[in-house]
Order: sequence, then structure tokens, then C-alpha cells
Amino acid sequence: MDEIVEAALRKWPNVPHCYGWLGLDARGAWYLRDERAQAAGAFPAVKGSRIEHAKLREFIERNYAADAAGCWFFQNGPQRVYVELEAAPWVWRLHPRDGAVDVRSHTGTPADVESAWLDESGRLFLASRQGLGIVHTADVELAAGLVDAGRWQPASTRHAALLERFAVCLSPLALHGDGAPAPAGGNATQPP
Repeated sequence: MDEIVEAALRKWPNVPHCYGWLGLDARGAWYLRDERAQAAGAFPAVKGSRIEHAKLREFIERNYAADAAGCWFFQNGPQRVYVELEAAPWVWRLHPRDGAVDVRSHTGTPADVESAWLDESGRLFLASRQGLGIVHTADVELAAGLVDAGRWQPASTRHAALLERFAVCLSPLALHGDGAPAPAGGNATQPP
């Protein structure tokens, strides 16, 4: 987390949380969901405005974490902005390199795959020390090759069971969108 964010948290520890204003789709794109987008429907059915500003995306990604309930958020100074997730908190990209494949999150964080899962819709999820993520659709062909080669052996599961297994909440707004203030000292878990 950025030092300026940590300093703001110390200075203003009880700023109300923000729900419903930020979304992350299954391709790793961030969306700002203003009041009009929120009134039009839930994420991801109504996504809102895609965040194109590179520095803003980088700031969000550096300050992205999860709380004890498995709800993911962006710590924006003293305010915790909870993220509505389309499929998972991480979107994995596959990068071929010298006969191997590197796995990186939508934030650029490298990951070592610990397990692979196929849900009822045929979507491939990978779990790592960082948590659960979905393989980006542009990388499915490369991922299929890794499955065929035996590098990953995905287990079949239902998406809801996968979320429960890895303690992921897709909609913090639906869970507790009351805007309650952060507890003193916060309860964030920072991804490794």
C-alpha cells in the first residue's frame, strides 16, 4: 500500500466505506460506477465507465486488498472503496517465455499456480498464494495447451462453490453496503 494512503488512514481512521462505485470485470478492466450506472442495474450487467487513465489504474492496483470477509477493495486515502467483482478478485494473464509460461495478475503481480478449476460455464480458474483468479479469455488457448500437456489438471466445480472455498465475495454492496466506518486500525489483508 502506498505510504500516502497509510498516512491518510492514520489521520482519518473512521471514514465511511464506499460500496458499488468500482467494478472489476473478468478481463481485468476497472469500471467507475456512478449513481446512474448503479441505478441502471447491478455489476456486471451494467458496468459503468471503463477507467482508461493509466496512472489511476496503477494507483488502484497498488492499493488493492481484501478484508477478513473476502471482500476486495481499493484503499483510496482514508476511504475504503469496495470492488464489485464479475468472476474473481484476480484476472490471470499468461506470458510464454523460453518454453515456460509465466502467470501474472491484472495488476502485474507474478503468481505460482497451486491448483486449477473449471466451473460449470467452462471458465478456467487458477489459485495461487495471492488467491483465486480467472484466466483471461485471450489466454484460454494457451491455457488449454498447458492442460493438455498435464501442467494443470483442473478439477470440476460450480462457481459458487469455488468462491466459498477461497472465501471470495463478489458483491460487497449486496453483502453489507451500509457505508459503515472502518474499524480502528482497519482489517485489511494485503495480498503477498
